[in-house]
Amino acid sequence: MLVVLSLGKRALVRRSCIKALTLKEAIVQQLLDFDRAAMIEFAQGLGEKPFRATQLFRWIHQRGLQDFEQMSDLAKSLREKLKTAAHVQALPLIAEHKSKDGVIKWLFDVGQGNAIETVYIPESDRGTLCISSQAGCAVGCTFCSTGYQGFSRNLTTAEIISQLWFAEHTLRKQLDQGSTQQRIITNVVMMGMGEPLQNYDNLVPALKIMLDDHAYGLSRRRTTVSTSGVVPMIERLGLDAPVALALSLHAPSDALRDELVPLNRKYPIAQVLDACRAYLRYAPRDFVTLEYCLLDGVNDQEGHIDALIDLLRPAKGANFPCKINLIPFNPFKESGLKRSNPAQIKRFSDALLDAGLVCTVRKTRGEDIDAACGQLAGEIQDRTSIHVRRAKGKVISIATDLS
Repeated sequence: MLVVLSLGKRALVRRSCIKALTLKEAIVQQLLDFDRAAMIEFAQGLGEKPFRATQLFRWIHQRGLQDFEQMSDLAKSLREKLKTAAHVQALPLIAEHKSKDGVIKWLFDVGQGNAIETVYIPESDRGTLCISSQAGCAVGCTFCSTGYQGFSRNLTTAEIISQLWFAEHTLRKQLDQGSTQQRIITNVVMMGMGEPLQNYDNLVPALKIMLDDHAYGLSRRRTTVSTSGVVPMIERLGLDAPVALALSLHAPSDALRDELVPLNRKYPIAQVLDACRAYLRYAPRDFVTLEYCLLDGVNDQEGHIDALIDLLRPAKGANFPCKINLIPFNPFKESGLKRSNPAQIKRFSDALLDAGLVCTVRKTRGEDIDAACGQLAGEIQDRTSIHVRRAKGKVISIATDLS
């Protein structure tokens, strides 16, 4: 009798909810949901040895195949089982936009009226993919187009990894590299739509797939999770899938950050920085990247510069181990905010460098196709009544309820 596995979502992380079903009862599994350990469990449920799972894993992620019949080194009996027990289903592509500077933005359908955006940023020495983790975002940062749209749901592991699967194998074909082992995507940043650490159970298996040498083989140093500061999950990430960490700081004081990043009301700056320090025990880098979006007249004045230096280089005690990434604000009309002028951005950067801090200014890419930092929006069927609450002047964040 053919037996297949039904894996609950949490089993992808905890490996604790596996149940064998007969073919009649079987759920057809989406194999993009499985990291390699879960794939091995799935294969064992089919009566196969672990090495078959690794073969299957390679065909899907390294070769980009969806058709089991093309997986030539799998036994015919296994291929027959897979036809009824599993599938590899990528996200439907709605649209592709190409910027004059080479950036590509893809819009993917994730169902029920929701669509997410993914951005590829090519450079001479790397190819970076900016991946979304949620349909919308519940944090509600005032300078972010995604947050303005509200929140619908978390993406599944398959929906997260499908963005990398699609980009890697689509670009290989376009560049005529076929199924060679040379990677197109060398860097991944979880900086697209959503707060990754509020989708933790789906994020971690996706990271494990990205890092697996039998899949994409990305370096931990070149895989970055950006968070607005979900303190309990920062330490868990260090234990489960330590990668490079970026913190969306954007303000040097709690009073200002409460307004710009409403999640700060639950996890203030001191708690967040302490969690980041603790994370460095596990991280592949010896610093945390601090993202600071420069808003004209809001967080870019001399007092803000001094306060930021004091925060990161206190008169007593150790400096905070960080690299500050200054981000020129990418405007969208609903925000009512403006980008700091170039002279002020330079003053801000120079002051931080003069204080002995490591600081860079992010180059704006893909602005002509709304693919720059903070501009990703997609199509979101908001279930948080964010626009109603905004009209009533209430705090625009439900993130504290989700963390």
